[in-house]
Amino acid sequence: MRHSSWWRGWLSGALLLPAVVMADAPLDDELSTAMAATPNVEAGKAVFRLCVVCHQTESWGVEDGNYPQLAGQHSSVIIKQIADIRAGNRDNPAMLVIAQEKVMGGPQAIADVTAYIQTLPMTPTPGVGPGEKLDKAERIYFRKCAECHGSNGQGDGERYFPRIQGQHYAYLLRQLNWIREGKRRNANPEMARRLNKLKPRDLTILADYVSRLKPPAEKIAPVGWKNPDF
Repeated sequence: MRHSSWWRGWLSGALLLPAVVMADAPLDDELSTAMAATPNVEAGKAVFRLCVVCHQTESWGVEDGNYPQLAGQHSSVIIKQIADIRAGNRDNPAMLVIAQEKVMGGPQAIADVTAYIQTLPMTPTPGVGPGEKLDKAERIYFRKCAECHGSNGQGDGERYFPRIQGQHYAYLLRQLNWIREGKRRNANPEMARRLNKLKPRDLTILADYVSRLKPPAEKIAPVGWKNPDF
């Protein structure tokens, strides 16, 4: 998807400014330990068996939005979300059953499974919306989202901002609505503030636009690819 020269110029100027949107809360001890651990990919493959029921063997999630694609996501983001769920900072009862320490393991297991997920390519066919008013959605994206998530939805692993390009439309829309309504308690407060200024229809076209942003070619699996490990 090509951006207009006007928007490219605007973004170039904006990205030269100091970041005004801070990352989420500082890492707790468990999360810091997981981030600092030396991961074992083979051990992570064994832990990932806990994940395949929901996220599927390729880690692509499902198009209906119940489970997101994990492939391609920054390791720091995955680690933080697991730790937030374990610590009660994010409400996800289904995930908590799997993520709790007595099932998944400690910080080393979090690091291991995250490292394994990093080896998996992203789906070539993410779920997308109806494709309406994408030009308007692009303007909203660059006004509200690009500062943190990047010009093409690539995110920022150092600030724990997720990669959103190529994520399923239905999942994106559900999370946008939950953040706007305060249901996702670990969401960045500035993101919630910005979404509160948008109409529900704007969220719909925004999620559709983001789902169509293409990840780098080297991150995308060939059509028909299956995870050979499962």
